[in-house]
Parts: sequence; C-alpha cells; structure tokens
Amino acid sequence: MDIDQATPLLGGLTPARFMKRHWQKKPLLVRQALPGFQPVLGVRELFALAGQEDVESRLVQRDRGAWRLQRGPFAPRALPSTRRADWTLLVQGVDLHVPAAHALLHAFSFLPAARLDDLMISYATDGGGVGAHFDSYDVFLLQAQGRRRWRIGRQQDLSLQPDVPLKILANFAPEQEFVLEPGDMLYLPPRYAHDGIAEGECQTYSIGFRAPAQAELARELLQRIADAAAEGEGEPRLYRDAAQEATGSPGAVPDAMADFARDAVATALKDPLAVERALGEYLTEPKSNVWFEAARVPKRLRSVVLDARTRMLHDRRHVFINGEAWRAAGRDAALMRELADRRSLDAKALQGASDGALDLLRSWCEAGWLHANGGAT
Repeated sequence: MDIDQATPLLGGLTPARFMKRHWQKKPLLVRQALPGFQPVLGVRELFALAGQEDVESRLVQRDRGAWRLQRGPFAPRALPSTRRADWTLLVQGVDLHVPAAHALLHAFSFLPAARLDDLMISYATDGGGVGAHFDSYDVFLLQAQGRRRWRIGRQQDLSLQPDVPLKILANFAPEQEFVLEPGDMLYLPPRYAHDGIAEGECQTYSIGFRAPAQAELARELLQRIADAAAEGEGEPRLYRDAAQEATGSPGAVPDAMADFARDAVATALKDPLAVERALGEYLTEPKSNVWFEAARVPKRLRSVVLDARTRMLHDRRHVFINGEAWRAAGRDAALMRELADRRSLDAKALQGASDGALDLLRSWCEAGWLHANGGAT
C-alpha cells in the first residue's frame, strides 16, 4: 500500500497523514469510506456463525432498563426475534471464518499487522446497543447495514454503573453525535467514550487493534524466555551451598541464594535476541479457539497464500508464524518477509526460493498454515 496516496477510506487523507493527525489522538468521521458497501454476511448467515463452537459470540439485551448478557454459541431458536427491539448480537473474529471479512482487513494494511486484532460484527435491532463505554484500544466502526446513531466524547469520569454485566459508564457526557449509514466509518482512539444505538435493524463492523498491557507482556515474554533457556540448558544447574554456615536466623533468605537467582535471570537474558524472539512468538500465537487442518501438498508450488487464521510477522533477524520463530537471512529471508507483508507469494516470487525455503513452505502447507496451488500431489 502506498502510504502517501490519498484514499476515500480515510476521508481523502493519506495513510501517513492519518497516522500523524488522528491515530491515538482524535476521532475521524468519514462519509462513504467504502461507497456502496454491502455486508459480507447476511443476517441468517451471521446467526449461523454465532452457533458454532469455535466462534466467540455474545447476546446483549435490555428490558425495561435492565441489562442482560449471555455468551454463545447460540442455537438459532435461542436468539430473539428480529422484530423484537433492544437487543444486540456480537460475533467476534469473523475474519477467521469469512474470506470477504478477512479481505476487508487488507484495507487497513497501512497499520502494523502486529497491532491488528480482529473484525467483530455487531448486529442490532431497533434501539439495540451495548451502552455507553470506552475501549482500551483503537477501533474503526464501519456501518454495513442500516443506520446507527453514535454519541462520542472525551470522558473524564470513567466510573462504571454498579451491578451491571457490562462495563457501562455511569456518567456519560457526549460531545458529538453522528448517524452512520452503510459505507460510513468512524475512527475512535483508545479511551474515547462512545454509545451506538441502532435506528432500525443494522450491522456495524468493528475493526479492533490489540494493545497488550505492559505487565501482561512482561509475564508472557519472561515465561517464554525462561522456557527457551531451560530447553537449551542441558543438565539443570542446581543451587549449591557447600560453604553455608550454621545460622541462628533460619527465616532469612541467604545472600548466596539471591545471587544465584539474579544470575539465573541474567543467564536467561544473555541471548541478545531473546526478547525479540519471545515477542514475535507471542504476537503470532493463534487464539485459543483457532486450529488448523492438515492438508496434502503439491509437488510443485506455483503460488501460496496464508490461511486467514495464520499470524505471520518478521523482524530484522527472524520470521514468526503461529507462535514459532525461524532465524532468517539473505534471499530466503526477503521472500518470507514478503509473505508476511503481502500474505501471498506468486510463481515469480517463488522462483528464487532455495530448496530449504520451499521445504519450509511445504511443511507449513501440510500443517494447514498455508495454502498452495501447484502440480500433482
């Protein structure tokens, strides 16, 4: 994607300009970001998706001011009638199951894939919504069907309503109001309060971005680094204290044990690429409800495309795919980085691949991470 090319998706801004002016700073309303946009799923198809075990879905209902939340999967008869007002169905990770939804995310490839989370569909009947709230991450709200009225504001008071199954703001103070129609889009930075109410039957697509908390990231990376260090350690090095003297204070932690602990941490971090490798593995780890099916692989790879569920990233020394890391250098590294960036490789790109790179691609095809077109199997 040309980041210096103006695009209707961003209201005539270039991606570079949008990132400087709006990203994590202020909202942007775009009329007809995607002119003539049609939903990627019909309502019945969406309801069927919400009935699958491997799809995360939630049902939000409001009855006489009281909120109710249920988690899926939902049998078709478990959902209220579409003629009934004030209910919302939220279906998470639609991009993992619907090719057209996955393709829609490509429009946002001016952002790092490491930040992209998923596409959620919010279906609502008249009056439906989830209450005034704020998200801790950036979100693009694309109207796909019908109309939805949004009220937004820079909320200072973040206190929540008590005894409610949803995180609804207690004292929402909207500053602006918009009605979105199909093709319109609203970008909101993190912690920008918003409340969307359906005006008639509607669908809204939320393109959300992951923002890991620092403590969560530290916990995940340290665990991965420790596991990697243990695998390469060979015979475990145990604490020894042959010089320990008799003590009159048995509750005190020996200084030698504290030194041993510090050395253990330093040893695990001795590899200068340990943090980068652990980060890439963490960022590409598939979600818990994702699995892949093994596939037959053609002898000759003419083109390959990543499965929609596959996460693939790269840094200066590695390529990462679905929680695993490979050291990469030279022409093969450039090829793998192109695959991570474009999510596909054509015949021309594959011509320069080494036998080792082709073998690796075949192994990913066998695992179902990658899909291939080619000659006889």
